[in-house]
Amino acid sequence: MVQPRHRARAAAVLATLAVALVSCAPAPTPTPVPTRTASAPASASPSAQATTTPIRHLVVIFGENVSFDHYFGTYPVAANTDGTPFHAASDTAHADTLTTSGMLTHNPNASAPRRLTHEQALTCDQDHDYTDEQRAMNGGRMDRFVEHTSRDACRSGFGEPGLVMDYYDGNTVTALWNYAQRFAMSDNSWDTVFGPSTPGAIDLISGQTWGMTLVDPHSGAVVRDPARVAAPDAQGRGTLITDVDPALDDCSRRGTNAPLGRFPASSRTIGDLLSAAHVTWGWFSGGFRPTSAWDAATGAPAQCGASRTNVGGARIADYVPHHEPFQYYPSTANPHHLPPTSVAMIGYDDRAHHQYDLTDFDAALTAGRLPAVSFLKAPGAQDGHAGSSDPLDEQAFLVGTLNRLQTSADWASTAVVIAYDDSDGWYDHVAPTILNASRSSDIDAAICADAAAPVAGGQIGRCGPSQRLPLAGDLALRAGGAIDHTATEQTSILRFIEDNWRTGRIGGGSFDARAGTLDGLFDFDGPPHAEPLLLDANGSVRH
Repeated sequence: MVQPRHRARAAAVLATLAVALVSCAPAPTPTPVPTRTASAPASASPSAQATTTPIRHLVVIFGENVSFDHYFGTYPVAANTDGTPFHAASDTAHADTLTTSGMLTHNPNASAPRRLTHEQALTCDQDHDYTDEQRAMNGGRMDRFVEHTSRDACRSGFGEPGLVMDYYDGNTVTALWNYAQRFAMSDNSWDTVFGPSTPGAIDLISGQTWGMTLVDPHSGAVVRDPARVAAPDAQGRGTLITDVDPALDDCSRRGTNAPLGRFPASSRTIGDLLSAAHVTWGWFSGGFRPTSAWDAATGAPAQCGASRTNVGGARIADYVPHHEPFQYYPSTANPHHLPPTSVAMIGYDDRAHHQYDLTDFDAALTAGRLPAVSFLKAPGAQDGHAGSSDPLDEQAFLVGTLNRLQTSADWASTAVVIAYDDSDGWYDHVAPTILNASRSSDIDAAICADAAAPVAGGQIGRCGPSQRLPLAGDLALRAGGAIDHTATEQTSILRFIEDNWRTGRIGGGSFDARAGTLDGLFDFDGPPHAEPLLLDANGSVRH
C-alpha cells in the first residue's frame, strides 16, 4: 500500500465507473439561466491559484459502467491468447480479485465468471437499475447477479447466458493494466449510491442526489414520477434514482414524453464553490459543440448531431445529455451550448458557464491555459459504456488524452483521475458496507432496507456505497504498481477538490463529508518519473 504522505509533488490517475446513452434532438428553448460575466481577467494564470498541495491542475476523466472485477478480475495475470500481449512485472502487488478470493473457480452465482476475448470487446449493456443492483447482492451474499442484472442478448454486441459475470484481462484493457503496473491502484473504491449514470455523475459534483424536480418537456409543469425521483415532496423534489435528461439543455430529448430534470437554484455543486473561490474550472464533453447553433432571433434550439463509429460499426452520438451533470443546475448550465468567448476565457465565468466541448480542452492545453479543475467526458462511442462503447474505443480515448497531458508544459503539477459513474450491474465479488441506508418497500431490497446504517435526512433512494469500481493512480510520482486498500468512493474526488483548493464543503447532506481520502494513491516522497509513460492506441507501452 502507498502510505499517505502530506502533500508534496503531484499527479494521479484514478478510476471509479458508469451508465447510458441518448441522442440529441431539436428542442424548445429551455428555461433561461442567469447570464454571467467574467470574474477574472483573461491574462490571469490558472496555475497561479493557491492549493494545499503542489497539484495545480486536476483532470478528471469520467468514464462509464465498469465494476472492478469486470476490468481487473485476474490482474496481473493475462491469458495472452488474443489481443495485445501483457506481461506483469515479477514484483506486482496483489489486489483483492476473482483469482485471489477464489471466486473465479468457486463462485456462488448461477454462472461462473468467464474471460471475454479481445474480439468480444463490444457486449450487451447490463441492468444497472437502483433496485435490481440491490437484489443482485442478495443481502450481501453477492450471488444473484445472473437473475437480476444480466442481459444476455442484444443487437448491439456480444451476449451469452450469464454475461454479467464475465470479465476482461490485460489483453483487452491493456492500457489500464499498464498504468496500474507503473502507478498505483485501489481495490477498495466504490460507487457512492446504487443506480445508473446520472446519480453517479451528480454525486461526483455535489454528493447529493436529493432535490431533483421533474418537469414536462413541453409545458414545464412539475411531473411526479416516483420511478425516477423517489418520494417527491409537495414541490415535486425527491431523490434521483435513474437517468433523466437535463431540463436546462437544448439537446435533451424534448420530442418524447419523458420528463426532464433540474435541481433548484439553491442547490450547490463543486463548480459553485470553485467559482466563489475564483478557481478556474470546466466540464468538457465530446459533442458539446452543436452541429446547429441556437438562433437567438427565432428561439430555434441548438442541435447536437455529432457522432462516430464504434468498433462494432454502429454510429453513436457523441453527446449524451444525462451524462453532463452541471446542465441540471441553473447556476452552471449552458442551455444553448454557447462556446467560450475566447481560449483565454476557458475556465472563467462567461457565456459558456464553464460547460465546454472537448476541443476547448485541447485548445486550452495547447495554449498553456489548462484550468485548475477539468472534468472530461469522452464521446459516447469512447466512454466505455457497454452496448454503445467498449474497452478498445475507451482505451483509444484514454491513451490519446494521457499522452497529450504527459507531454504538456503543465504535466509536472497535474493530477489525472480516471473515474466511472457506475458498475453497469457487472459482477463484483466484494460485498459493500452500507454507510447510508434506505428503507422504502417500493425501491429497496434487503441490503439497504435491513442495514443498520442511518438514513441521512430521512431521504430514501440514497443507499450506498453500492458496487466496487476500479481506481488506479499516480502519474507523475513513482508509485511502482502499489495497491492501496483505503476505502474511497466517487465523492472522494469531490472532497479532494474541496481540500486542495480550500473551497469548504458542499453541505446540505452531501456525502463529501464521509468520503475517504485519496492520499493513499500518492507516493509524495518518491521522485518524479524521468520519462512519461506513453502508450500506443492498443494500450502497449511505446518504445
